[in-house]
Amino acid sequence: MKRRNRFDLLGEECGASLVELALIFPLFVLILLGAVDFARAYYLATEIAGAAQAAAIYGSENPNDTAGMTVAAQDDAPNVPNLSVQTPTYGCECADGSSYSASCAVTPTSCPNSLNVIYRVNISVSATYTPILPWPGMNYNMKFTSNASMRSAGS
Repeated sequence: MKRRNRFDLLGEECGASLVELALIFPLFVLILLGAVDFARAYYLATEIAGAAQAAAIYGSENPNDTAGMTVAAQDDAPNVPNLSVQTPTYGCECADGSSYSASCAVTPTSCPNSLNVIYRVNISVSATYTPILPWPGMNYNMKFTSNASMRSAGS
């Protein structure tokens, strides 16, 4: 029987795969958490944009109902816990967009005739995103904001 030298053990590869896994696994987990964080942030941004659009659509049908626009935004994004809806605004403008009057208190005077006056609602929705891990070089709390504006033919 041949006697083994202690340096012969260094040539064997019995545990090499396990050592490689132990070295690569933390990097894999870090990349996976980064992908999950990015997906959560993207989902939040999409929800906020959808909420602003839903409120603007509601406002185009009911330009004077600012409380209803806020409810429409909140109902469209029920999974966003810290959703903030700024007070929606509405106003009148010429059909060509040349003149704007906030809250329609005064009808824009530069319109060719009063039939060319249309309503426009504006809404801003925001929420704060907190990542799973505090990534270096990034703010720990990021604010996402979406603005929507829509025209309406009637009041």
